[in-house]
Amino acid sequence: MKEGYVKTDINNGLATIEFFHVAHNSLPSSLLKGLAEAVTNAGKNDDVKVVLLKSNGARTFCAGASFDELMSIKDFPTGMDFFMGFANVINACRKCPKLIIGRVQGKAVGGGVGLASAVDYCMATKYASVRLSELAIGIGPFVVGPAVERKVGMSAMSQMAMNPDEWQTAKWAEEKGLFQEVFDSTEQLDDYIDYFTQKLLSYNPEASSSLKKIFWEGTDHWDELLSSRAEISGRLVLSDFTREAINKFKAKT
Repeated sequence: MKEGYVKTDINNGLATIEFFHVAHNSLPSSLLKGLAEAVTNAGKNDDVKVVLLKSNGARTFCAGASFDELMSIKDFPTGMDFFMGFANVINACRKCPKLIIGRVQGKAVGGGVGLASAVDYCMATKYASVRLSELAIGIGPFVVGPAVERKVGMSAMSQMAMNPDEWQTAKWAEEKGLFQEVFDSTEQLDDYIDYFTQKLLSYNPEASSSLKKIFWEGTDHWDELLSSRAEISGRLVLSDFTREAINKFKAKT
């Protein structure tokens, strides 16, 4: 449990992929690998028609990159490999032929915003504030940037990226298109997700898959794009600025 988990439950055509980490659902490379594999496998499984991506716990959807792992990176190949973990999850969601629904019950930071942006339809509670914190620790939202920009546009993405210490409300995220629905409670969120996924499961799977291809038109170059973005982050994470900033942040928590 300390290392976290990714698990998949398949029930009547719905694959629910759940992840958890004790550090506010942060994402070390092991969980990133597990998420990419789970999404890919769900896409290949003929018994799966719709995918639901969620995290465990009540307060935080995802705290983004694991700071402990970031601090352990000592060379560029290791750094690039770590950030490729986020690239692989985003690309897995992009390539998955099944529609993916996101459930965001609480705050999303950095890579967590990237996850919310990589799904096809995202629902949240009013407690799901969002923040791209990367610039504050000397990196930048390079890998998740294309997914976030695709959902909210360059103006809103740059607003988050340039204000790394500022939370944007769930209402703001809904207005910008990151969230499609925002609910007052987790119970209301889950009730609507149950209703919505059942409706999706009743539709023609071939039509849904064709619709997803249209949603993601113009992203065929993302394998190369996100790899080049992971290179940038992989180099920056080795800088003295970044290591000092992460240490200061950890000292506050």
